[in-house]
Amino acid sequence: MSSGTPNENRVFLFDSTLRDGQQTQGVDFSVADKIAIAMGLDTIGVDYVEGGWPGANPTDNEFFNERPDLKTAQFVAFGMTRRPGRSAENDPGLAPLVNSAADAVCIVGKTWDFHVDVALDIPKTENIDMIGESIAFLKARKSEAMFDAEHFFDGYKANPQFAMDCLLSAYDAGARWIVLCDTNGGTLPQEIRQIVSEVTDKIPGTYLGIHCHNDTENAVANSLAAVEAGARQIQGTLNGLGERCGNANLVSLIPSLKLKTSYDIGVSDEQLKRLTSVSHMLDERLNHASSNNAAYVGQSAFTHKGGLHVSAVEKDPKTYEHINPEDVGNRRHIVVSDQAGRSNVLAMFRDMNINLDVQDNGKMTTLLQRVKDREYEGYSYDGAEASFELLARRAFGEVPKYFSLSRFRVMDDRRWDATHNLVTESEATVRLEVGDKEIMEVSTGNGPVNALDCALRKALLPFYPELEDMVLLDYKVRILTPQDGTRAVTRVMIESGDSTGRRWTTVGVSPNIIDASYNAINDGITWKLFHEKAKSI
Repeated sequence: MSSGTPNENRVFLFDSTLRDGQQTQGVDFSVADKIAIAMGLDTIGVDYVEGGWPGANPTDNEFFNERPDLKTAQFVAFGMTRRPGRSAENDPGLAPLVNSAADAVCIVGKTWDFHVDVALDIPKTENIDMIGESIAFLKARKSEAMFDAEHFFDGYKANPQFAMDCLLSAYDAGARWIVLCDTNGGTLPQEIRQIVSEVTDKIPGTYLGIHCHNDTENAVANSLAAVEAGARQIQGTLNGLGERCGNANLVSLIPSLKLKTSYDIGVSDEQLKRLTSVSHMLDERLNHASSNNAAYVGQSAFTHKGGLHVSAVEKDPKTYEHINPEDVGNRRHIVVSDQAGRSNVLAMFRDMNINLDVQDNGKMTTLLQRVKDREYEGYSYDGAEASFELLARRAFGEVPKYFSLSRFRVMDDRRWDATHNLVTESEATVRLEVGDKEIMEVSTGNGPVNALDCALRKALLPFYPELEDMVLLDYKVRILTPQDGTRAVTRVMIESGDSTGRRWTTVGVSPNIIDASYNAINDGITWKLFHEKAKSI
């Protein structure tokens, strides 16, 4: 039996992103990814970082050989109980766990009698012995040994006595944590609460954990229900990664527990402020776009669009915000749309540090009408703040005319070269006026938009060297009138950046996708020049 008197108010956080998260379709972590993610998890204060399964594959082997330098979290190796007919000392699966650089180990074992009878085809008593002997063997060699009770809730509902006997075998052998797993994600919160409460009658909740999958969209709710019932460890993943529908999302659980309950999760206020950046860092490593509507950390989590909402938020943020966005490293975001009122515009001015004469009601009215008219045409300023800033500043006469476009032409050439390889080339020609000078330049690129972007900046660089470090980071196209087929109106969103780390997004709309792209590129270049305080020629 485990010893000690743990703090009953302390809830421990166990992250399994580097193993469970890798079960996500399309996710394949490199060693560098694993190191970066583990270090990120350490900065937000999780207690355990599960690194993977030593001996299972070359990536995990190399990762454990180059274990990250964690400051606070324990580094955990994952494995399974000894095999039937083997002793723990001679089991080839347990040996890599013991020999790994991990601080602690977590092993999985069967607790559903159906699996023992059909998958393992061994007596139930032997399965119980396998659990206890494996835990005792590992506990003697590592700081902590934990047991993941696979399919526990299904097993408990089918044969509660056998499922409990499996847990008690691990507990009596000295397991620090016995983790109840809702492996197929099919259990609902009220069942979780009831069953965990019944388990705590025999095993103290300070030794119980919960591991939930999200197949009914209840993984976070189930985890919180288990804590309410007495469990004091939560297993989950960053951004809810995991096989099928994912695992319990620690990015939602951490702030919910810290900011909305009296439980102690060991996460400081400063660590909590890193939550948004760590969540987005994972998306960047995976080359995924971050979810805008993700709770706490999404761009839309504290976004206000309707004019009445913005007015209320301006008076008291708690009206529509359940926490302070800065507490989790996020920020309030005021967007302008065809639902906009004066409050939206004023709030966005403040958010973007735009100092304009807002007492000029005539110009404000004109700006609001222009926003609504342009959104009716297909423009959207929800995610294109740079284009909105230019629209506002132009309405107030603040944006110089840096250049004007006389014409452009873009050509695509698809052909077979002399070695019979298929070649596709794009070439753009632009004619600009900068002051009293007329310039024409030609450039090739990786596609027509890149070629146009290169030609524009090639023509402008001699006059505006500030554009040297500007790069196009992202390009999105949306068909606004799909019923029109190839004649449809398109909206292009372009994200640009520079060497200072700034990123800005602009929008263009046209029935011609290249013309829409030019409009967005033009805004992007103009925004850069304005913020560099470039002087018009």
